[in-house]
Amino acid sequence: MRYNYRYRLKPTDELHERLAWTVDTCRQVYNHFLHRLNRVDDTSAYSEQSILPDLKGEWPDLQDVHSKVLQKVVQRLYDNLSTLKGRKANGYRVGELKWKSPQEYRSITYSQTGFELNNTSGRPVLSLSKIGDIPLVYHREVPDDASIKEVVVKQEPTGEWFAILGIETENDAPTKPENPEKCVGIDVGILTYAHDSDGTAVDGPDLSDERERLERAQRNLSRKDHGSNNYRKQQRVVARRHADLTRKRRDFLHKLSNYYAREYDLVAVEDLDVKGLMELPSNSRNRAGAAWGTFLRLLEYKCEREGTHFVAVDPRGTTKECSECGVSTDKPLWVREHSCPSCGFEADRDLNAAYNILSRGLDQVGVVHPDSVPAETALPVGTDSVPAKRVVETGSPVLSEAVRPRRVG
Repeated sequence: MRYNYRYRLKPTDELHERLAWTVDTCRQVYNHFLHRLNRVDDTSAYSEQSILPDLKGEWPDLQDVHSKVLQKVVQRLYDNLSTLKGRKANGYRVGELKWKSPQEYRSITYSQTGFELNNTSGRPVLSLSKIGDIPLVYHREVPDDASIKEVVVKQEPTGEWFAILGIETENDAPTKPENPEKCVGIDVGILTYAHDSDGTAVDGPDLSDERERLERAQRNLSRKDHGSNNYRKQQRVVARRHADLTRKRRDFLHKLSNYYAREYDLVAVEDLDVKGLMELPSNSRNRAGAAWGTFLRLLEYKCEREGTHFVAVDPRGTTKECSECGVSTDKPLWVREHSCPSCGFEADRDLNAAYNILSRGLDQVGVVHPDSVPAETALPVGTDSVPAKRVVETGSPVLSEAVRPRRVG
């Protein structure tokens, strides 16, 4: 299996300048080959990489950049071109590749060679060819049976440097159970971030303080003279406020997705068109802040890692449809309780949707098991009792106990 481990780098001033120089040189190489792409016919990534040795004779600075790093710059250009062609083939309106400014090119990639993770005098360092030994915050050990295939060094807008290690382990993902016993359907929302079919409602993180600090920093930035030293300093402050907001949100999403991936054998969710939801005329800020797309992506790869079935179902009608009898009933958004006029079944609006999501997920996988729905969740025909709603706040032991980091292998 392949994973990405992210570590904070702590370069000295000299190493910081060396990293920044290498990134900027790679940016200029990218722009150079983009210029050739627009003026030379029948070019490819392989043919362009083959001229790099000759280019070093005309451009002496390239001799101070590792060869694999330069090859990945060319590959990056043609990967971007391939992405544009793919989107155009799918009917999207696309433009053309543009030159990269210093703010738009922030990373370099070492592939296969040129890097090594060492422990020098009890202090872990990342050794990069043509750059040096960079201390890092080694908060998570790389498994003994893992091999590092790639290293991406990136500078965030805050000025911080990070290394993303692409590692590969010998262990395959656990086999998914043929007859999953612990199954859950999850309905995501704004007022309650996640409401599952077991009756657990998870509140989203409170980001009001982070948002207020971000807005205050943005107001201060608007008062600075554009391009001045104070303007650039305030830009870093705004970037740090954005980073605080992003890290708190992603920490919550990682913990929540870990909880469901490890506690259940099957997880059913809605296959949401997040981009389409963002384009709706109202409440788009709250939809963007909920980061449903990020949560679903994290949940999907964590389920794959843990050997859990991940099922994305059609979200159409999950709120309107009665989970007891299947009759659809229109209800405005402000109505938070589901009450079926046909069978009399009553439940929380989100809980009813979670039941429908779970039911569709089981049908999609083809699972027929008497224990697919837990006993306290199962609703025999003719009953109107539902499990009590259990609200879980951010940081609750219900989640934190389930998301302790585990080593791979």
